[in-house]
Amino acid sequence: MATAEAEIQAGYHPHGRTGLWDWITTVDHKKIGLLYGATSIIFLLLGGLEALTIRTQLIRPDNHFITAEAYNQFFTMHGLTMVFLMGMPIAVALFNYIVPLQIGARDVAFPRLNALSYWIFLCGGLFLYSSFVIGAAPNGGWFGYANLSERPFSPGPNMDFYSLGLQILGIASIMGGVNFVTTIIQLRAPGMRLMRMPLFTWMAFVTSFLLITALPVLAVALFFLTFDRFWGTNFYMPAAGGDPILWQHLFWMFGHPEVYILILPAFGIVSEVIPTFSRKPLFGYAVMVYSGSLIGLIGWGVWAHHMFATGLGPIADAFFTISTMIIAIPTGVKIFNWLATMWGGQLKFTTAMLFSVGMIAAFTLGGISGVMHATSPHDLQQTDTYFVVAHFHYVLVGGTIMGVFSGSYYWFPKITGKLMNETLGKWHFWLWFVGMNLTFFPMHFVGLLGMPRRTYTYSAELNVGALNALETVGSYIMGVAAILYIWNLVRSYRKGEPAGHNPWNASSLEWATTSPPPEYNFGRVPTVRNREPLWLEGKEQVIADAQAAPGYIHMPPPSYWPILTAIGIATTFALFMTHVWWAPLIGLAATALCVMNFAFESTT
Repeated sequence: MATAEAEIQAGYHPHGRTGLWDWITTVDHKKIGLLYGATSIIFLLLGGLEALTIRTQLIRPDNHFITAEAYNQFFTMHGLTMVFLMGMPIAVALFNYIVPLQIGARDVAFPRLNALSYWIFLCGGLFLYSSFVIGAAPNGGWFGYANLSERPFSPGPNMDFYSLGLQILGIASIMGGVNFVTTIIQLRAPGMRLMRMPLFTWMAFVTSFLLITALPVLAVALFFLTFDRFWGTNFYMPAAGGDPILWQHLFWMFGHPEVYILILPAFGIVSEVIPTFSRKPLFGYAVMVYSGSLIGLIGWGVWAHHMFATGLGPIADAFFTISTMIIAIPTGVKIFNWLATMWGGQLKFTTAMLFSVGMIAAFTLGGISGVMHATSPHDLQQTDTYFVVAHFHYVLVGGTIMGVFSGSYYWFPKITGKLMNETLGKWHFWLWFVGMNLTFFPMHFVGLLGMPRRTYTYSAELNVGALNALETVGSYIMGVAAILYIWNLVRSYRKGEPAGHNPWNASSLEWATTSPPPEYNFGRVPTVRNREPLWLEGKEQVIADAQAAPGYIHMPPPSYWPILTAIGIATTFALFMTHVWWAPLIGLAATALCVMNFAFESTT
């Protein structure tokens, strides 16, 4: 990499801010990715602590470790945290850092909007968790079913935090989706056709469209709930002509695409890791692209399989049974293509590879139990039991989180220039994999034996005490694995072995530049001539361009208006909690002032 003096002589001028102020005002996609990642890991630990509290309460029958109200709050916040504050943003962290590098861009299309989306996300998370300060965390489940979430049945501020907090987080997600769709369409390097993009970028592309289209549906549902709770409307109150089933339709029209928002990034990660450590191009690249796109599309037609028990009728049940079975086809295609990629390859089982292979196994098991629920009579027997809890945790913990772990071990050298410790990494993998299966596999049997989900405690007569104790032991093992992972991150960042620019001999464009990359990513944006630019003809020129001394490069300057605008938006929503009609106008005025300055700020 060129020295600072050479950069300045060549025309590149760093902005020169350092320390905390640099992180607060940054618009660099890599730093924003790191902010997303660090914040998501903190929320992962909080969500994990909530899960351990839940499992400790259920370790034996008739336990009173925590109260029923505390259980409902921990249960609800665990779900909200793992979906909205960990699963989605940790994928966005990787999108931010990796996607511009993979497509040969210097930054995202809207750098300041990117910063704004992070700060709104952080403010939304802090707003949700501030509810614990007054002992009134959301307590109606992460799904917030009406009419239990209405004021007569939830009179405290608990579900106000829910309805307002998720709206704040939704704004951040929609902004991020718009940014990445625009970035991928507009900023690809010369020669980077759509069918030359890495699979991770493709999955980011599909996921971004899902964010843009699914979050507004949730916003509509939350607006209705907010109006019911604050201004006495009756969208979901049957006594006044409302319909609580409307909430379920709106929520699950968002909720099932949300599953793919969480899992498609993990699919993209696995599609990068397995070819690299099999020393083979991805088998059936085009089919993998089409299958990922079909998953995003068909995912819009399966939401009511969450509602078979509501009495939709035989025609609706048949339609959603068939559509749910159909979506298993493109998902199965991916699994077989990953296996075909490994078949005959020169396999190297690094920690990243172990997590990818483990993800395939766990996700397949969770997917099979999901297809079982496609059959409505089968679903009716198991809905609201722990069998369903087992299913979606195999998909999201075994799929999403293990995929993200794989990606973090894989791209850590690119981000830091250092290798993570492989010994600690393999201990992390085996502890996590064993703990996950001990925790969630017995839930299938607990559910079949009749234990309902969302239950504070259970009777000894149900005869599931031993299985629940086993699940709790498994959750403690996962907790140890998570601590080991954090220790590995910190230790490797401080004392890790130097990685070099491409320690895995990977094929995609992010490995052509230095590790870590400079602010401008590429000295000269390389021209892409094939799908594996670092494995096939012309790789020397690609690397030479990527690591060349920069000419004149204009990078957007830092700005403090994104964080101020985010604070204004969050304050506006928070002031609704005062129930004083004019109070939110104060936040709205502050937000308008910030937006004006945001819009007219100089970017030169």
